[in-house]
Amino acid sequence: MPLHYGSQLREHLTVREDCGVFDVSHMGIFDLTGPGVDDLLRLLMANDVAKIPRIGQGQYTVMLNERGNVTDDLIVYRLGEGFFSLVVNAGTLEKDLAWIRIHAASYGVEVTWRKDMAMLALQGPKVPQRLQHCLLGSFEERILALRPFQILVADGWRIARTGYTGEDGFEIMVDAERAAVLWDGLMRAGIAPVGLGARDTLRLEAGLNLYGQDMDEKTNPLESGLGWVVAWEPRSREFIGRKSLELRRVHPALPQRYGLMLRDKGVLRNHQEVFLKGRRIGEITSGGYSPSLQKGIALARLEPGLAPGALCEVMVRGRGLVAEIVRPPFVAGRKK
Repeated sequence: MPLHYGSQLREHLTVREDCGVFDVSHMGIFDLTGPGVDDLLRLLMANDVAKIPRIGQGQYTVMLNERGNVTDDLIVYRLGEGFFSLVVNAGTLEKDLAWIRIHAASYGVEVTWRKDMAMLALQGPKVPQRLQHCLLGSFEERILALRPFQILVADGWRIARTGYTGEDGFEIMVDAERAAVLWDGLMRAGIAPVGLGARDTLRLEAGLNLYGQDMDEKTNPLESGLGWVVAWEPRSREFIGRKSLELRRVHPALPQRYGLMLRDKGVLRNHQEVFLKGRRIGEITSGGYSPSLQKGIALARLEPGLAPGALCEVMVRGRGLVAEIVRPPFVAGRKK
C-alpha cells in the first residue's frame, strides 16, 4: 500500500464524506480447520469464540503471551463447522503463524496461510450506495443485509462488514486475480484509492489502536483500552496469559488509555511525554493531525483516574503545549 495516491488529505476526507478503497492485501489470512479448532482458539485468544456460535459471525480479539501482553490483535470469523478464518496484522504474520501452528498440532487442526487471497477494504458513509452500482450484482442484497462483524462466503468471495476507519464499510477477500479485476472496476466507477497515510489518520480519529504503537508484547490489553475484548467468563477457560493478566487486573496503579486533543497549535507525536501540574503522568502512543477536526490529537497511556475535560501539557520540542483529556473516539463515524 503506498503512502498516498496524490493527496493524503483529500483521501482522508473522501472516506469521511463519501467512499474510498484500500488495498490491504498485505494482511495475513489464515484458515483453521479441524475438530478441535474451537478449543484451540479458546486457548489462544483472550476473547471467547464460544460467543460467536453461528456461522457467518466475526469477533475482534487479541492473542497474548504467557505474561499477559499482546502479541497481536486480529479478527476471527466462524465460516463453518470446525472452520475458522483469522485476519492478522502484516508485521506479525509469520510470528503469529508459527505460534498458532505450535499449538494446533495437539488439537488436530490444520492451519493454511491463504497467500492466494487478496483483500480490499471499501470504507465510507456512501459505501452501500456505491455497491448498488458497481459490485457483485447477484450478491448485492445479501451483502447489504450484513450487520457489523458478519461475513458472507459465496462463490470464492468473503465479504465482511468490518473496517479500520470508524466508518461503515466492507472488507472483501478474494483470490488475487479476481481482486485485480474488482480493483479496476472500482476505479472505473470513480471510487477513490486511499493510501496508508489516510488509513492511519482515519483510524486515529476513530480511536482505534495500532499494533506496535498502542499495544505490543510489552503492554497488556487492560492498559491499552482493550479490556473489553478479554472474556473472563467462564472462569474455567484457561486462555494463554490469563493468570498474569488477572494479577494486573487488580493493580491500583495500572495505566489507562486516554485521548488527548490539543488546545494549542502544533502536532502531537508518538512517545511525547505528558505532564499534569509539572508531574509526568505518561506518554503518547499514537499522535498526529486530525484533518476532520483540524487540530492535533493523540492516544496516550497515562496514570489512572484522570477526568475527561482536565487539561495537561505535552512536551513538544522542549515546550509544553496544552491538551485536553478526552474519551476516544475523536470523530464519530456513521455506522450502519
